[in-house]
Amino acid sequence: MSPSVPLQEMIRAIRSARTQCEERGVIQRECAAIRAQFRQTDNGGRSHNLAKLLYVHMLGYPAHFGQMECVRMIGSSRYSEKRVGYLGAMMLLDEKQDASLLITNSIKNDLSHSNQHVQSLALCTLACMGSAEMCRDLAPEINRLLRSSNSYIKKKAALCAVHIVRKVQDLGELFVPSAHSLLSEKNHGVLHGTVVLITELCERSPEALERFRKTVPDLVQIMKGLVISGYSPDHDVAGVSDPFLQVRILRLLRILGRNNEAASDAMNDLLAQVATNTDSTKTVGNAVLYETVLTVLDIKSESGLRVLAVNILGRFLLNNDRNIRYIAMTSLQKIVVTDHNAVQRHRGTIVDCLKDQDASVKRRALELSLALVSASNIRSMMKELLIFLSSCPPELRAQAAGGIFNAAERYAPSQRWHIDTILHVLTTAGGDVRDETVPNLIQLITNTSELHCYTVHKLYRALLTDISQPPLVQVACWCIGEYGDLLLKGECQETEAVQVTEDDVLDVLEIALQSHMSTPTTRGFALTATMKLSTRITDNVDRIRSLVSIYGSCIDVELQQRAVEYNALFKKYDHMRAAVLERMPVIQKNSLGQINGEVSEETIKEPQLAKVRQVETPQQPAGQVCDLLDLLGGSQELLQPSSLLGDPALTQPTTALTSAGGDLLDLLGGLEPTPLTPAPTVTVYEKNGVTLTLSCEQQSDSGLTITLTASNSTDSDISGFTLQAAVPKSVQLQMRSPSRDSLPARGAAKLTQLVVLNNPNKVNLKMRIRVSYTSQGSVIQDTVQVDSFPGLSAAGL
Repeated sequence: MSPSVPLQEMIRAIRSARTQCEERGVIQRECAAIRAQFRQTDNGGRSHNLAKLLYVHMLGYPAHFGQMECVRMIGSSRYSEKRVGYLGAMMLLDEKQDASLLITNSIKNDLSHSNQHVQSLALCTLACMGSAEMCRDLAPEINRLLRSSNSYIKKKAALCAVHIVRKVQDLGELFVPSAHSLLSEKNHGVLHGTVVLITELCERSPEALERFRKTVPDLVQIMKGLVISGYSPDHDVAGVSDPFLQVRILRLLRILGRNNEAASDAMNDLLAQVATNTDSTKTVGNAVLYETVLTVLDIKSESGLRVLAVNILGRFLLNNDRNIRYIAMTSLQKIVVTDHNAVQRHRGTIVDCLKDQDASVKRRALELSLALVSASNIRSMMKELLIFLSSCPPELRAQAAGGIFNAAERYAPSQRWHIDTILHVLTTAGGDVRDETVPNLIQLITNTSELHCYTVHKLYRALLTDISQPPLVQVACWCIGEYGDLLLKGECQETEAVQVTEDDVLDVLEIALQSHMSTPTTRGFALTATMKLSTRITDNVDRIRSLVSIYGSCIDVELQQRAVEYNALFKKYDHMRAAVLERMPVIQKNSLGQINGEVSEETIKEPQLAKVRQVETPQQPAGQVCDLLDLLGGSQELLQPSSLLGDPALTQPTTALTSAGGDLLDLLGGLEPTPLTPAPTVTVYEKNGVTLTLSCEQQSDSGLTITLTASNSTDSDISGFTLQAAVPKSVQLQMRSPSRDSLPARGAAKLTQLVVLNNPNKVNLKMRIRVSYTSQGSVIQDTVQVDSFPGLSAAGL
């Protein structure tokens, strides 16, 4: 191919290449020819060659050797060469290239050129790749052009000023007077650039924000002119006058009216006018309405206006476009806490979105439906959610089950309804529920003594139908073991009587023990239930003894240990078997978090006497923790943990406890009772309503068990909560499974996770913890470093 072929011929030759190797050959020959012509002093086709080189660059091939040619062509007096030179600079140069500094003087000269098109080229190039040094040098020239009489230049200069403000925030004050004066312009392009510039200034400077709040009446007048103006062929888009400018103005009004009563009052009437007069049948109209809704919800607007905004989002839910439905539910999710009643009016439409085919819309509809559950609609909403649970995608089943559990625990109209709801979830999606579901349901059943007969009959029938759901099988086995005598009596008023024999019950438990779908934990529940039945039945004790003895040689150590101990009860301690295997006592929880008289450490709160102080640790050499800092990345800003000093009174044993302990210890020879002091805790993370505390227990000279406890004090549930930890390489770390993967609102439940450390080399212990969770649709990730661990002895770790 001849070196002098036109650009079109080169493109045709490249496209006709049959293989990538052939394409590379064409490009290499052409680049060699271009490089040779660049070295010639008298080259009349410089712009032609540079244009071909830019096309090669667009295909992903190296074209850096054309950078200096761009600099030379920018300094040319011919417009055709200058245009290609500036285009090449925007594509081949950036602020990190030293060659970019060589064009600063050329840009400055062209900004004062008499031709507006040359000025435009310089403005576009500076706005595209101007470095901080170039912006500082050329900012006065840009400010001068903002006062130009040419609207074309002012529009370009405003957008260039936006780039300068983003690069060098300190230069924002230079453009404030010019931006204020440009609001009186009639040209829509200039107004659009000005509004964008003012938005950038207000977001970066509180002083500029206060100054531009005085321009709210001017912005309102501009917006009113756009709303009530007639048809304009230059700005009309699908019947809406310049929707791009309207959206920009609404975004600026949202910033100016946030947390300001006067500015919000000045724009209330305008927002109501835009909300009622904008056509919602077209996409451009929906874009303007959506920005209006966001503005109404973000400023201090009137209650009637907020209801109007929620109604607009309700209309969006009826739109055939799934994208519009998605953003509507995303916005409703953010305001459901503050405007709960207004969102409740659209509950039916939101529930209908659960049937949508799009997975993203389904997820948003599920989150919003769970947020709308209240004491007044718990029955109807739960009916819809249970129907959704039976047919929802597998990736949403765990979230749906967890949300139903939280709602049922908070708003259950009766204990029987609560039990029925949880059993329905376990039957439908038992494999997707959280680990704490089984103990929570067992506690609920234990506390409702009047429903023991009803519950054990229902669980027995569920176990006959399906043993593939481990949590359901575990709860059913536990109830049969505890209340098997009620099952055998067959006298239950709440459900229809079914005659169950001892052999029937043992057959069901034996199936659960031998099923390939049963986990070791499930087999442990079934074995214990079988053993407990030995004190509740009379005719099949020998069958129970033989069934238990089979597992004395089980490969599972836990199951084997249980079986061996149960065999010992049959042989050596048969006289104690009835007392050992009697019913579990009622598990009681009071408002202080006490369980059967014991105070739960998680529920102790110290609202008045607690003092938070910053943890002070000595400076450590960087080399000792470099491995630790690299594990979870060091680019994020670390949150400094604080230590919580509790009320000393909480660490003192009560008189009753001391007395009881003394009586017990007197049986062993008058030993003095040792007061039990709870492990000290330290708050390591407190942000966005999420609190993470850390407590330590030293197991040995090199062993340490750390308990991480997370709680949520906000009004909305937090999902996807995960903790990751990193320690120095010489320390062995083992993280146990967390108790849950979500944090219910208002501290309804807490997440706990154990971390076991082994520090054989006794190095200075440090830990970095990464906290990740999803709150109101936003994924949040923070990292915190722990340098001090409470309760460790100086001689230990």
